[in-house]
Amino acid sequence: EVQLQASGGGLVQAGGSLRLSCAASGFAFGTYAIGWFRQAPGQEREEVSCISNYDSTKTYRHSAKGRFTISSDTSKNTVYLQMDSLEPEDTAVYFCGAGWSGACYEDFDLDVNYWGQGTLVTVSS
Repeated sequence: EVQLQASGGGLVQAGGSLRLSCAASGFAFGTYAIGWFRQAPGQEREEVSCISNYDSTKTYRHSAKGRFTISSDTSKNTVYLQMDSLEPEDTAVYFCGAGWSGACYEDFDLDVNYWGQGTLVTVSS
């Protein structure tokens, strides 16, 4: 059974930090790309960051560059998203997705065949 379990969300003040975890099982983790996405109320889903376990490529959306860091521990089948200098605009449900192609690119979400449930991040001003 494929599972993607996101955790680590919570309430934090602006300027604070959180580390999200995405624990995966049931598929060939080492060949997949794992992405973090978020969706705020009334807004469309957007990709935040992606890491390829195949070639170690990392990508970030513009607003996350310099503040968020994505990493992968293949020994634990877990991808992390370290989020620093959080802003109220970062408030959203964050969830992870696994892309079969192993590639991180602009339309990465089209390759996602496994989705996890979300974890809520709330940043107060």
